[in-house]
Amino acid sequence: MSERPILALAIGDPSGISPELSAKLLADSEIRQMAQFLVIGDPRILAAGAKIAGVHLDLPLWRRGQNALDTSADAVLVDLETLDPNDVVLGESSYAGGRFAYLNFQAALRLAAAGVVDGVTFTPFNKYAMRLYDRGYVDEIEVITRETAADKNGREFNILDKLWNARVTSHVPLSGVAERITRQAVLDGLRLTNTCMKGAGFAQPRIAVAALNPHAGDGGNFGHEDDEEITPAVADAKAEGIVCDGPFPSDTVFLRARRGDYDAVQTMYHDQGQIAMKLMGFESGVTLIAGYGFPICTPAHGTAYDIAGKGQANLGATREAIRVASRLAETTSRATTDRAARLRDIVEGLEFKS
Repeated sequence: MSERPILALAIGDPSGISPELSAKLLADSEIRQMAQFLVIGDPRILAAGAKIAGVHLDLPLWRRGQNALDTSADAVLVDLETLDPNDVVLGESSYAGGRFAYLNFQAALRLAAAGVVDGVTFTPFNKYAMRLYDRGYVDEIEVITRETAADKNGREFNILDKLWNARVTSHVPLSGVAERITRQAVLDGLRLTNTCMKGAGFAQPRIAVAALNPHAGDGGNFGHEDDEEITPAVADAKAEGIVCDGPFPSDTVFLRARRGDYDAVQTMYHDQGQIAMKLMGFESGVTLIAGYGFPICTPAHGTAYDIAGKGQANLGATREAIRVASRLAETTSRATTDRAARLRDIVEGLEFKS
């Protein structure tokens, strides 16, 4: 068995640029040297992506009911047989597309939780399509927590080159953010950020903490969360040896990080950090979901329905997602079980609703 980590690659929404990105990725010799891949998807969708991308792929194929699985190959395609490609219309969200992406992701997560793979990567989903399949779908974090039987939700990070963005809250209405900004929540975020960044190679990450309110609350004129919750959490983290400062007003904190004063910014809510990160590098940003014992990475951009099928998809962010996942997966313990047998058991045991 190669010492390279084994990553699950779940092909995302088939109506967007996910098939093209998946094909380009698997045809990239540099990426294939970083990790082995269990690709979860459909051979016809991947072939369509390869045609759009102008690349040639020849992956070993495994389907449920088969016994042989070559785990020594650089990449193996696992066909769950959950999609009729005739139901896919490029550029349009659909129940069929949401079901395909959801079930691929579900299988990848269960394989990682069982130690069959060392990390999970996926090409973009469309949240509307996912909700057409699963009316209760909120975001990837809730799916991950459920499918891995985790006792609590993980956290999302956005990564742009060597600058990280962590956040205390994620996919919640803005009206519900303030009540979730507690001393414990901010401290938990700083602990996880520090641990993840060390696993990614930072000897001692430096973290700037963003304020919640304008001008960091202005001494209580614009809210009390900064003084009463965030400042004590920063002090707690410092006492544990975490290098962090703040809270800094959010309209200037990224300027400090971009000039090199800090390696990461912990923001309080989704768009507080996402807007800054995407302005600085939309084509290369990576989303990391951490806190589950294995890395989960994807490009930070979406399904790009407007350019689906045109061969214009930029591989930059997807390539970086693989780099981050591979690096983090190298720090996790390797499974000692028979990966091929475990894969068969898990995939054979999946039950798909129509």
